[in-house]
Amino acid sequence: MRDFVHLHMHTEYSLLDGAGRLEKIMEKVKEQGMKAIAITDHGVMYGVVDFYKQALKYDIKPIIGCEVYVATRGMEDRNPKYDSDQYHLVLLAKNDIGYKNLMILVSQGFIKGFYYKPRVDINILKKHSEGLIALSGCLAGAVQ
Repeated sequence: MRDFVHLHMHTEYSLLDGAGRLEKIMEKVKEQGMKAIAITDHGVMYGVVDFYKQALKYDIKPIIGCEVYVATRGMEDRNPKYDSDQYHLVLLAKNDIGYKNLMILVSQGFIKGFYYKPRVDINILKKHSEGLIALSGCLAGAVQ
């Protein structure tokens, strides 16, 4: 299993969706012989500093990411008839620029896009896409 890397993982910081404690996760990752793991909590980056420190403690490469909520229309639209649903998109930072862009996206999701959940939209994703890798997400993703 050495070549396998989890690129979509929720931790205890992913409210209502993750139960995994970081230290236990890293112990299991190390036990399985994995060299890296990603954090992709729902809509938040609260756990990335603890995740990063724990990964380094276990000599595991930390991959910083987030499973963002994408508004079906614009992130500032707030009509319950059209805007209460959103789809999921996993974003992974491949470098420092990507990490900075991810922080901007998640922050703007709360500041400008919050409606039921912190949301972004296609326009802000285009503007802050450099250094990011996008994955289709879970069953709530646009592709699925």
